Amino acid sequence: MSSTENAENADRASGTDDRTPPAPKAPEAPDAPPVPPAPPVPPVPPVPSVPPMPAAPPASRATVNGGISFWYAQEGLPAPREPLPGDASADVVIVGGGYTGLWTAYYLKKAVPFLRITVLEQRFCGYGASGRNGGWLYNGIAGRDRYARLHGHDAAVRLQEAMNATVAEVVRVAEEEGIEADVHRGGVLEVAYTPAQLARLKAFHETELSYGEKDRELYGARETAERIRVAGAAGSTWTPHGARLHPAKLLKGLAAAVEALGVTIHESTPVTEIRPKHAVTPYGTVRAPYVLRCTEGFTASLKGHRRTWLPMNSSMIVTEPLTPAQWESVGWEGRETLGDMAHAYMYAQRTADGRIALGGRGAPYRYGSRTDNDGRTQPSTVQALHALLLRLFPQLADIAVAHAWSGVLGVPRDWCASVTLDRSTGLGWAGGYVGSGVATSNLAARTLRDLVQQDSGQSGATDLTTLPWVGHKVRRWEPEPFRWLGVQGMYATYRAADRRELTTRAAQSSRIARLADRVAGR
Repeated sequence: MSSTENAENADRASGTDDRTPPAPKAPEAPDAPPVPPAPPVPPVPPVPSVPPMPAAPPASRATVNGGISFWYAQEGLPAPREPLPGDASADVVIVGGGYTGLWTAYYLKKAVPFLRITVLEQRFCGYGASGRNGGWLYNGIAGRDRYARLHGHDAAVRLQEAMNATVAEVVRVAEEEGIEADVHRGGVLEVAYTPAQLARLKAFHETELSYGEKDRELYGARETAERIRVAGAAGSTWTPHGARLHPAKLLKGLAAAVEALGVTIHESTPVTEIRPKHAVTPYGTVRAPYVLRCTEGFTASLKGHRRTWLPMNSSMIVTEPLTPAQWESVGWEGRETLGDMAHAYMYAQRTADGRIALGGRGAPYRYGSRTDNDGRTQPSTVQALHALLLRLFPQLADIAVAHAWSGVLGVPRDWCASVTLDRSTGLGWAGGYVGSGVATSNLAARTLRDLVQQDSGQSGATDLTTLPWVGHKVRRWEPEPFRWLGVQGMYATYRAADRRELTTRAAQSSRIARLADRVAGR
């Protein structure tokens, strides 16, 4: 999803095998009292050039629901690592065994081989968004436009250039470490299939050019269809700064590389509290001069952090493998990652084994900042994502959903990713990626490395430590029930705006979407 995971790029707008118990068959309890539905949209006859959203056929009875993610069903769960045996000490303790935590351990250990680094993970490395995302390695970063307003356009350009380079950096390390993660650098194609979406797409394209992305291309309907045959697509924008990958393969390979460097990883070790020089677990406390929080969507489970970052839910489906004839009807020979310009946007990839993996918000938030246990997804969300798939590719009417799952991503109150090291306490953190963490986590990890080295006197300021997202502060989320009501209302409004734009064919974005933007604080 995000990344796990598409993103809030430019301020718009994570399988089971025989070791995983089957998901319960009983229906899920509702997360909170129902919210009044969005105001009805006046019926308008559908426009022939753009098929209306079809009703998805019932999901295949063979559909796997939950079990962490399809990526683990395909790849297999990792062999378990030992939990923390008792009190311990380290030079750096990292809380969280996802992309951010493992990349941070990797770069710190490569830079300073004698450092004693311990990673603490509550379940297993990659259990969260890092093992459930959409496999988008791309150059989007949450909050860039806000950073331009706060620090100036040139500062935001530097941040964007760092993100562009990060895509190549992840690919470089994967190749150097021998990590086979099904990486294909086909870029990112984002399409528009309503007049309002097309207007947003053109504005988005111009904005990206203004941040120095001169190799981005704008396509019309014909050129878009030559890449991917999305029904009714009126145009698209493409950037080369993106790649498709297999999230779990990257994660497992990175964890192995980190251990080979001499980093200690303890799994099944939930951290319940972080305080200066201490990471507290039920099995003991790890003491270290630096304690780095890399917990993203699971941050709310830590003592004192219930309202720090909101755990936003994102859901995915993956189809059965397409036949050669079906792929001929779809195109997608460039294997670009695929997104759209809807307010409640989707993200998709063509997998290495010939499936379509597609994600979206579904039920966006669980009351009280709760998170799921195994990725189980509400049946209505599976149906909605299947219907969206068929709206994009009606020629795949007979395709079945093989697997569905969900995960959480971290959302700060101002929707801005950030990296911080408090030099007075030794506490650091990185995250709030809003779904764009596959690449952003790598840049964050290298930045944490430089901040720790700078604080310990091993180096001075670097290009990374002076980027505008370093040290950014943001207020906490509202208490319940206002938090739940706000998020549910925001996405109900975005979906209503998308429906209105699809049916009315208006050339301007729906005004109710701007209302949702104000509620969101974007």
